Amino acid sequence: MRNSSALILAIIVIVVVLVITYCLMTVNISALPDPGPLETRMAMRAKDWYISRAARRSSFRAPASDAASVSAGQTLFGMGCAPCHGKDGRSPSNIGKSMYPRALDLSSREVQEMSDRQLFWVIKNGIRLSGMPGFANILSDDQIWQLKDYVRSLDKLPKHRRQD
Repeated sequence: MRNSSALILAIIVIVVVLVITYCLMTVNISALPDPGPLETRMAMRAKDWYISRAARRSSFRAPASDAASVSAGQTLFGMGCAPCHGKDGRSPSNIGKSMYPRALDLSSREVQEMSDRQLFWVIKNGIRLSGMPGFANILSDDQIWQLKDYVRSLDKLPKHRRQD
């Protein structure tokens, strides 16, 4: 009985070592290919969970959103965000398309479904290892809310047709 348990344990350890070895030998850390569906799903769930948790723990009050705030946010967007997310926030630039993970279309459902607190948190703090910088050291909270207002407005603008 003891020998069979030891044999089973040895087989499990060998299989685990082989799987880890295979993964280490075949993993591609290049930023050029798109990630697979499993990697994408795992990374997105972890990111969404962390942002939700961090935003809930943050204490801040959003100022009222109005046309002036959206306009000011658009100006800020052109200076700090457009180099990756594209001038319109919907068509990532060549730099944004080359990042890993890719810069998001900010009018996408994934972004627009985030709460205002979550958007504010992401703009303020950034997301480590994603290329998304945090702007807390450069912009005031009011400016970050203005950026959030502009990003939120992208969902309401008509989508442009691409001419390729």
